[in-house]
Amino acid sequence: MGPRIQKILPELIDFRREVHQNPELSFVEHQTTQRIYHRLREAGMNPVLLEGTGCYVDLGRGPFAVALRADIDALPILEQTGLPYASQNPGVMHACGHDIHQTVMLGVALALHEIDAEMPLSRTVRIIFQPAEEQLPGGAVQVISQGVLHGIPRAFALHCEPKVEVGKIGTRIGAITSASDTIKIKLRGHGGHTSRPHLTEDLIYAMSQIAINVPAVLSRLVDVRSGILVAWGQIEAGVAPNAIPSEGFMAGTMRCLDADAWYRAGEILDQVIEQVAAPYGVEVEVEHIRGVPPVVNTEDETAMVENAARQELGEDSIVLVEQSMGGEDFAWMLQEVPGTMIRLGTHTPGGPVYDIHQGDYAPDERAIGFGVAVMATAALRAVRWETARLSAEQFRSSSNYG
Repeated sequence: MGPRIQKILPELIDFRREVHQNPELSFVEHQTTQRIYHRLREAGMNPVLLEGTGCYVDLGRGPFAVALRADIDALPILEQTGLPYASQNPGVMHACGHDIHQTVMLGVALALHEIDAEMPLSRTVRIIFQPAEEQLPGGAVQVISQGVLHGIPRAFALHCEPKVEVGKIGTRIGAITSASDTIKIKLRGHGGHTSRPHLTEDLIYAMSQIAINVPAVLSRLVDVRSGILVAWGQIEAGVAPNAIPSEGFMAGTMRCLDADAWYRAGEILDQVIEQVAAPYGVEVEVEHIRGVPPVVNTEDETAMVENAARQELGEDSIVLVEQSMGGEDFAWMLQEVPGTMIRLGTHTPGGPVYDIHQGDYAPDERAIGFGVAVMATAALRAVRWETARLSAEQFRSSSNYG
């Protein structure tokens, strides 16, 4: 795969930089979609536009072997990299590596298209360029509703990982990301003077009890091995030190590493919040925004991608990554089909340490070539797997008939 990728790598880097300069937010990735679509068309492929934004392309023939997914949206973050190809859209940036993801999958499409022309693929590989991963519950839900996973036996994806060195991938069997929900709570009371809290509803005290006790109560009602976590990121109330306010607002997230526990916690969360607030007499309005389940990697599909990495990058190219409490909407696809998401190393050895969702995130662009090599080879392994499986089934059928 090496020479084939080296030939297209300069073009892919140019493509990535153009994408990085022109980021678009969730569900408005119109130029991004057209850029991908036209590049695939120029190469002789037949991509299909999705409703709204995003597209997909099929390579090969016959039944499906695998779907590969890349997300294409950017974040509302001000870029601070100082790169010559920095974002030209103020306040919008590819700070999560989605520019890398889509470039890798474009490279996979170009590589597989060339291979298919030389030796036709016996199964079909679908590459999905998905919108709106950053907006819960995620663009994957809309993609699935359009039937894009119909007939797909498995799905692979990758995500940039600044903690893993470039030239390596990170994997994990089981939950690799967390379920993620958003919780918004509005509280109301009559308000009053801080010298007489007994004559009104002590709204801020009630908020403090919700902030402390809701996570504690949930940890007693849901299996602690599920890794459930409620954390608050926003608490607003009051304008003076001696006045009890009449209104308050708090918001946070609920995360969980187990899908069943996530569903269970979601069923009881509103009730827990209301019960904790009840002794203080405040009026509580809860908006619980269901997000995404965990990304749960299956053993066979993870092994398929790991073997591809060993083939392309070497025996020591795989590291075990920790579970992330971040949410990822590829999880919805893995609710439909088995699959795996790998972490693509983007850290330059000896270079600065970055984090995603930060304005200074500058991944090592060499990751693009490594990502293409691993994902293209994994796709070919899936093609061979499905071809061999069907041949085995046909042999068993003929043997039984005989």
